[in-house]
Amino acid sequence: MKVAIVGVSGAVGQEFLKVLEQRNFPLSELVLFGSARSAGAEYEFKGKKIKVKELKHNDDFKGIDIVLASAGAGTSKEFASTFTKHGAVVIDNSSAFRMDADVPLVVPEVNPEACDNRPRNIIANPNCTTIQLVVALKPIEKLSHITRINVATYQAASGAGAAAMDELQEQMRQVVNGEEVTVNKFAYQLAMNIIPQVDVFTDNAYTKEEMKMYHETQKIMASDIQVSATCVRIPVMRNHSEAIWVETERELSVEEVRAAFESAPGITMIDDPANKKYPMPLFAASEDDVFIGRLRKDVANPKGITFWSVSDQIRKGAALNAVQIAEYLVNNNKL
Repeated sequence: MKVAIVGVSGAVGQEFLKVLEQRNFPLSELVLFGSARSAGAEYEFKGKKIKVKELKHNDDFKGIDIVLASAGAGTSKEFASTFTKHGAVVIDNSSAFRMDADVPLVVPEVNPEACDNRPRNIIANPNCTTIQLVVALKPIEKLSHITRINVATYQAASGAGAAAMDELQEQMRQVVNGEEVTVNKFAYQLAMNIIPQVDVFTDNAYTKEEMKMYHETQKIMASDIQVSATCVRIPVMRNHSEAIWVETERELSVEEVRAAFESAPGITMIDDPANKKYPMPLFAASEDDVFIGRLRKDVANPKGITFWSVSDQIRKGAALNAVQIAEYLVNNNKL
């Protein structure tokens, strides 16, 4: 099994290295690709140094079985045919192909079988906020069809990449030292602030991030679920949080939803409010699961359930989900 990582120098690319090693993914060779600026750099994997090759339109992908790509939508679109021309399966972490009808959009806990039909040999990794959401929705959907979701996200700097994390850290230092705050990656200072905008606004006054949650949730779950999202950037380094309100066709009890969560793959319940136990970004970094707590009935809707969710955006929201897709392909002979 020969695996390539494209965009290895970024936050998700670095997490690919960790996840592949931690999960002992069955590969015989790992090849790393990056931009001309990254070419020649070395990264360690299982005690061995691997040199980054410059990504070019050539035959470097001959013999590669799986490509884990996280180099941005523009790069993925430009190099898609180069990645796949010798038969490799591309698991793409960008937004380039997510809503293409002939590209499956996959979260292994929800719709792994979608991997089996991939005409272009491309599988798309969903947006981080959507992955976290649908992992929690799947066990509820098994109990009763979900008709409507309202969700407010509280998104960490990690969602905007490694440079954004560095900027938040620098801003925090500047605030503490009384210095002028430098702003480059976000519309405003993020330290000691929250910004009610993630991505650009669209014609309907929702942002692209919010509309991704609408469209991607419907595609992944093959459902007419209506999703209304408000996405907010908060001054947390890593891990996204979501407040989720779910309306179902049948009225569900808290007890049956709790039981469904507790038996579902990829979910850990932390739900003991009497003892102040609930998921928080502070304790979820580098964890695989989606953490759920504050589970309760929606007092404004008899068919509503509401809960709180936290998940590592770089891990389950990106690198881990892609590696889990690769594991599905290998374990089920779907390459």
